Amino acid sequence: MGRININETVTLSLSSLWGSKLRSFLTLLGIIIGVLTIIAVVSIIQGLNNYVYTKMAFFGANDFSISKFSMIGTSLEEFKKQLKRKDLTLTEMSVIRDRCKSCEMVGASVSTNQNVKYGNEILKNTEIRGITHLDHLIGTVIELEAGRHIRKEDDSHSRPVCVIGADIREKLFGGLDPIGRWIKAGSKNFLVIGLGKKKGKILGFSQDNYIRIPITTFAKTYGSRRSLNINIHTRSQEQMLQAQEEIRTILRSWRKRRFNDPDDFSFQTSETFIQFYKTATSGIYFAMIAISSIALVVGGIVIMNIMLVAVTERTKEIGIRMAVGARRKDILRQFLIESSFIAALGGIIGILLGIGISKLVTIATSMPSRAEPASILVAILMSTSIGLFFGIYPANKAAKLNPIDALRSEQ
Repeated sequence: MGRININETVTLSLSSLWGSKLRSFLTLLGIIIGVLTIIAVVSIIQGLNNYVYTKMAFFGANDFSISKFSMIGTSLEEFKKQLKRKDLTLTEMSVIRDRCKSCEMVGASVSTNQNVKYGNEILKNTEIRGITHLDHLIGTVIELEAGRHIRKEDDSHSRPVCVIGADIREKLFGGLDPIGRWIKAGSKNFLVIGLGKKKGKILGFSQDNYIRIPITTFAKTYGSRRSLNINIHTRSQEQMLQAQEEIRTILRSWRKRRFNDPDDFSFQTSETFIQFYKTATSGIYFAMIAISSIALVVGGIVIMNIMLVAVTERTKEIGIRMAVGARRKDILRQFLIESSFIAALGGIIGILLGIGISKLVTIATSMPSRAEPASILVAILMSTSIGLFFGIYPANKAAKLNPIDALRSEQ
């Protein structure tokens, strides 16, 4: 009669929570905030990871780029050294194209940002990229909805022609067909010869706000004192690695680098971009987890204090249970189950709110999210463990009460 079963304990916990709603809410708040933050952050990070690995990589599996600067792992001191590197030029691109046996296609690109205007409509901060006639086939392949790509003769004659992204058409031309119309980018007018297919957004940033022009036209319009990206396509993964070694030899020889001098250029692959993404997001991820952990600990401390109050309020009840046969371990188990149940309930509410917030973020920003069953299970186990750990002291205090002193209590 005096022993406590789990069903009865759960019923008592619910009755206790419902009997003091404000106190219950404050008890659960820390756990809810901690779990909510963890689930929301983990869901967004997991969704982004999956998205990045499948769609974000700038280069294909067999493509890579040579650039002046390294994208990742660059300290301030290293960056200062990289500033002194020579710019990559069209001449070096031509040398690589002529001498690299493993390179199937070699192109180059360079970019700036300008305001774009058509009629009275203006689109700010549009990427203007100068490319060679092969570059649209390397890395991020641009498919056209209408018109044509930039050709070799456009490049060799520095023609003022361009291929535009879907954002340019939608925001500047409305329902008009942009092919054959002139558009102003910065101070220069360009004839629209191609319209790229819509790609949508990555991490909330549009992939369609661009203009592609011949790289020689770019140099004449926006200046030639810029380092290029030299972009390479190979037939296979093995050839890509071989091409990198060939290009390293070609460029070092061309630039007269001594055998003990480091490379004054960097290779960028799809793995480089993924690594850059990981580096950029890992700090945010761990910071949010740390903040969430603090919230969980605070929530555990609140649960411990509330359970201590509960022990005081139910001292006489504990005495009666002991008097009719409840053992110390039954009282201990009762309060441990109750504190764990309270924490688990807060965890479940936090999970539901966290998933809801991550979905709202996805709707508002187009940033993908995905709640993994494993992370949900870990969140429940974590919150339950917090309740169990911080419930030990109040439960032990309740179990050690003297039955006679407890029965005399006026609470």
